[in-house]
Amino acid sequence: MTKVDGRAARWAGQQERRRAEFVDAALAAIAEHGPDVSTEQIAERAGVARTRLYRHFDGAADLRRAIAQRAAELVTADLAPLWHPEGSPNEMISTVISTHLRWLTEHAALHRYLARGVPDGPDVRGAIARHLSGLFTGYLTAFGLDPAPGDTIAFGLVGYVESATTRWLDHPGALTLPQLTGQLTGTIWAMLDHTLRAGGVTLDPDRPLPLPDEVSRGPS
Repeated sequence: MTKVDGRAARWAGQQERRRAEFVDAALAAIAEHGPDVSTEQIAERAGVARTRLYRHFDGAADLRRAIAQRAAELVTADLAPLWHPEGSPNEMISTVISTHLRWLTEHAALHRYLARGVPDGPDVRGAIARHLSGLFTGYLTAFGLDPAPGDTIAFGLVGYVESATTRWLDHPGALTLPQLTGQLTGTIWAMLDHTLRAGGVTLDPDRPLPLPDEVSRGPS
C-alpha cells in the first residue's frame, strides 16, 4: 500500500485553497472593472503580485478556465428550478427564466467576460440544453408522440434565450425585467404548444403538469 506523504497532501490542499481564493478575487475584480479586467487588476484585488498569482495557475488560459469553472458552479446552483421543475408549464418556464435573468443582471460583467469564450472551459449552455432535451423528449414520449423534435427544440430554445437576454443586457431600452420574462415565457410555450398540438396533444399551460414518468403512468 502506497504511503501518502502528509506534507505533500497538506501542500496540495493549500494550493487548492489559494487557487480558490484567487478565483474569488478574480470574480470580484470582474464585477468591479468589467469584462476587460486585466491580470494586474485581479492580482491587485487578491493582494499579491502578478508573478505570484501565476505560481498557482498555468498561465492566463488556466486562470480563465478556473474562473469559468467557478461561474459554472454558481449558475448550476442558482438554476435549481431547471434541474427540478414543478408546477404548471407556465410556472416551470417563467421560474427558470426569471431565475436566469436575475443571475445575469447580478453578474452582467461576468456574463460578458465568459461570452468571449474560454477554451476548454465548462459547457454550461450545453449542459442546460442536454438536460432540457431529456425533459422534452421524456414528455413527448409520455404523450405517445415522436420524441425526435425534443433535442432540436431544447438546443434552439437555449440559443434563443441566450441571444435575447444578452441583447437585453446590452440594450434594455424600455423593456423591464418582468416584461422580458413574460415575453420569453410566452414564446417558449408557443413553440412547445405548437409541437404538442401537431401531435394532437393539448395542454393547459396554467394547470400543474406532472413529470414525464408520472404522465406515462397515468392516473393511479
